[in-house]
Amino acid sequence: MEATPDHPRGADVANALADIAAQVERAWSRTCARWAVDPGGDEETDLARLVAAEPDLFDWRVVDAALQRLDCPECGRALGSGARGCDPCDAADGHRYAAREHDRPGVPSGNEHALRVAWSVSRHPHRHPPRAVCGFELGLPEVHAGRLPTTAQAQAYRAMIDRLTDAEVERVTSLAELAALAGRRAE
Repeated sequence: MEATPDHPRGADVANALADIAAQVERAWSRTCARWAVDPGGDEETDLARLVAAEPDLFDWRVVDAALQRLDCPECGRALGSGARGCDPCDAADGHRYAAREHDRPGVPSGNEHALRVAWSVSRHPHRHPPRAVCGFELGLPEVHAGRLPTTAQAQAYRAMIDRLTDAEVERVTSLAELAALAGRRAE
């Protein structure tokens, strides 16, 4: 796999992100329809505020869509996406995890949580350490496909990432490439 203009980690990550983004937008559209709210107006902003204030009442995709529609009063970015240390963004980012998550049919228990975390980290990499971003981005296509690494596999991936140089962490584009690079470091 090669890095693409759509995402530095390559087409698989870019495709997974695009598909999840479409799911988020569909979930928001359904929520607007359910609440009889026309997108783009003041009512939509009010609905987004309601969802952000009560994330435990909504699916995580709806909460993420709502946060994308609200501006942070401190930094001006989408609420929950500003740099660490922006108090309103830090609070919103933490509260997003109160939202409901239901595993999709046919996936292992916990897959939806893994998908949600990988999506959030990949969407806001500046909020996380580079090695964590690397791991979540490399794992996103697998989790999106409904697979979930075992604890041992996840720990092995983390150990491999820890063996990479900072430059390799930034440019590695697949789990296979990660294994090859880390293997050279272990020799």
